Amino acid sequence: MKRRALKLITERENPASVALDAKPTREILRIINREDHKVPAAVARVIPQIAQAVELIAKALTQGGRLIYLGAGTSGRLGVLDAAECIPTFGTDRVISVMAGAPRALYRPTEVTEDDPRQAVRDLQCLRLDSRDVLVGISASGRTPYTWGGMRFAKQLGATTIAVTSNPGTPLTWHTRGSSWA
Repeated sequence: MKRRALKLITERENPASVALDAKPTREILRIINREDHKVPAAVARVIPQIAQAVELIAKALTQGGRLIYLGAGTSGRLGVLDAAECIPTFGTDRVISVMAGAPRALYRPTEVTEDDPRQAVRDLQCLRLDSRDVLVGISASGRTPYTWGGMRFAKQLGATTIAVTSNPGTPLTWHTRGSSWA
């Protein structure tokens, strides 16, 4: 089955920030602030999916599973940050993160690993991912090969998979077995 080309929201120029670098500092800050005000409405639209994801994660954790974030680039770094904060905030080490090219990629881009779906499989195999775990794939574009490769592998194992993306209908959501929101 051939899938149609997607018009990705994340790949379009935001008209509000055209020539941002040429604007005065206060105008830049006003633009950023106006754009930030769009976030609560976007979150409100997907509260049912977020609630479903939270319930799936809570169930997995109470049954001995883990919450595993998977991502590349900035998306991977956000997963690392959240996983690290779960230890002091919630007293759990059952939330972990896998990032393409880590640890080096925490500080420098590693485009090669981001584009390798097989590397995600190897990384998840090292963690002994199993069907009790929940894998949360984070990819703004929804088409990062590393992340969707890991999602596909987790789905094949019977693990719950949750996609976090800004683009609905992208490869990341095709490999979801649980919840997805954009």
